[in-house]
Amino acid sequence: MRILLWHVHGSWTTAFVQGRHTYVVPVTEDRGPDGLGRARTFDWPDSVVELPPERLRDAGADLLVLQRPHEFALARRWLGLRPGVDVPAVYLEHNAPGGPVPHTRHPAAGRPGLTVVHVTHFNRLMWDCGSTPTTVIEHGIVDPGPLWTGRLARAAVVVNEPLRRGRTTGTDLLPYFSEAAPLDVFGMGTDGLAGRLGVAAERCRDHELVQSALHREMAERRVYLHPVRWTSLGLSLLEAMHLGMPVVALATTEVCGAVPARAGVVSNRIELLHDAVRAFVADPARARETGRAARAAALARYGLPRFLDDWDRLIKEVTR
Repeated sequence: MRILLWHVHGSWTTAFVQGRHTYVVPVTEDRGPDGLGRARTFDWPDSVVELPPERLRDAGADLLVLQRPHEFALARRWLGLRPGVDVPAVYLEHNAPGGPVPHTRHPAAGRPGLTVVHVTHFNRLMWDCGSTPTTVIEHGIVDPGPLWTGRLARAAVVVNEPLRRGRTTGTDLLPYFSEAAPLDVFGMGTDGLAGRLGVAAERCRDHELVQSALHREMAERRVYLHPVRWTSLGLSLLEAMHLGMPVVALATTEVCGAVPARAGVVSNRIELLHDAVRAFVADPARARETGRAARAAALARYGLPRFLDDWDRLIKEVTR
């Protein structure tokens, strides 16, 4: 099977391309958002082939995986094909709706021949997809291994562009949580975060790391804090669980289903979460035990074999 998709979300795509198909990703000279090509900071197999737009028509595709509204037009322009009409296609929705929930109309609603694939059941419930068929294929994670050491009595937070995204990612809550334990915030656009939040540098450090270094750095922190108010389901949360980290998280969107009670503390009472961060940092043995339970839960629900099997079943359905 030859599957064409744009390189949009590196972590998700890294799991997807571990399958048994050939994956074609567009590449442009500037490697801009519509032509990133093969990943440079993730480990992708040789079955991922990057091609410039002018070669896509001749390359052929058995399935298109669309992820952004304007990719309908890109497919028409670069391939000369109408997704869902001239070639089988699915629309992969990574995000929770950002409009007037629960009335937000999905960009693929009402389009013939498509299936909308949501990555969480919460997203499927909240998006209005109209008459377009929908399904859920939950995330799969390439297992980084049980790397947790908890050597540092600090909490890890992973969020990209925390200052721009503000309340959405719970950035405003970080000063409060930094009183429970020193924080290490990893992600793009974190430079100068402590100063912007008015927090002492020792209580809130920012780090921009390449993917290959991120997991080991996270795993040295005692606990993983997920203060996000509104998102689909952060892959960094699932990666932290795979690492064997105990989790403290807001009980929003899909988190309650992803993190069982034995894997950490999930609540919308921020005082309770504050105390949980403090308790895990103060008790390495409890953090280790809870982290082991988190890893077991993540492997059972978000393991790569289940993810790839689910996608293979859907691919057969939509291309037969």
